[in-house]
Amino acid sequence: MLTFTLKRLAIGLLCLVGVSLIIFVAMRVSGDPTLLLLPDDALPEDRHAMRVQLGLDLPVPVQFGVFLENAFLGDFGNSIRWKMPAMSLVLSRLPATLQLAALAFLIAAVFGLLSGVAAARLRGTVYDSLIRFVMTLGLALPVFWIGLMLIMTVSVNMGLLPTSGRGTFWHMLLPAVTMALNPAAALSRLTRSSMLNVLGTDYIKLARVKGNSDSRVVWKHGLRNASIPVVTLAGIQLANMIGNTVVVETIFAWPGTGKLIIDAILARDFPVVQAAICLIAAIYIGLNLLVDLLYGVLDPQIRY
Repeated sequence: MLTFTLKRLAIGLLCLVGVSLIIFVAMRVSGDPTLLLLPDDALPEDRHAMRVQLGLDLPVPVQFGVFLENAFLGDFGNSIRWKMPAMSLVLSRLPATLQLAALAFLIAAVFGLLSGVAAARLRGTVYDSLIRFVMTLGLALPVFWIGLMLIMTVSVNMGLLPTSGRGTFWHMLLPAVTMALNPAAALSRLTRSSMLNVLGTDYIKLARVKGNSDSRVVWKHGLRNASIPVVTLAGIQLANMIGNTVVVETIFAWPGTGKLIIDAILARDFPVVQAAICLIAAIYIGLNLLVDLLYGVLDPQIRY
């Protein structure tokens, strides 16, 4: 287990370096940030002084080396726009993103598991077909379209929920549902498929012969043994949710890291974009490592 964990951590570090390189190059080719920071009539000497201050006068490989060295120390430099440490700014927005992602994941997990188990138990019925149709629709619809339709129907036409800001629980509901629909559909489809495979096995038949109730057989014996692929997908979906906040937070003006990334990109604020995306990548890698370690808990036959 220790060897496996260390190996995965090493791979994760390499992935972080790769992500850092991609973002570093993408931000450098997007344009000169001094065009936004200084007025149009600024003197060339002023622009050069600003580039020197930002470290943009150095060769690109040197800039990347300095960036990596500082990044591993948690220092991504100061924000060009907000004039404060980039990582501190990102961390100040992170609780809002995690709060939204946690609620969305809870909604997705509850509805995904319940609908998947129900579809497996009602296989071949009209209810099974209805659940599968809804879940297929949930997978097909893009996140931004779902968000816009919810705003138009629930907020604008019905006036039930607020469309933007972070004040109360009700401000979270629409963006959380928007984020949850696609993961819920994916979890439901996989839960149904896994449950159908498990419910046809001999040990499930033996559990029924022993007089166990149908609910006990399904929830204790069936779902536990069908949960390994579901847990894998759930971990991936949770990580994807944190990435999807870029779209959802922009639509609903939710003050999290996703909206911060968009604002920083528009301002060509290199330090903030790099800090935010590296942090999201680290969370993504950490969640996938946690899922791998949970395998041994869910299935004692799995050993590393």
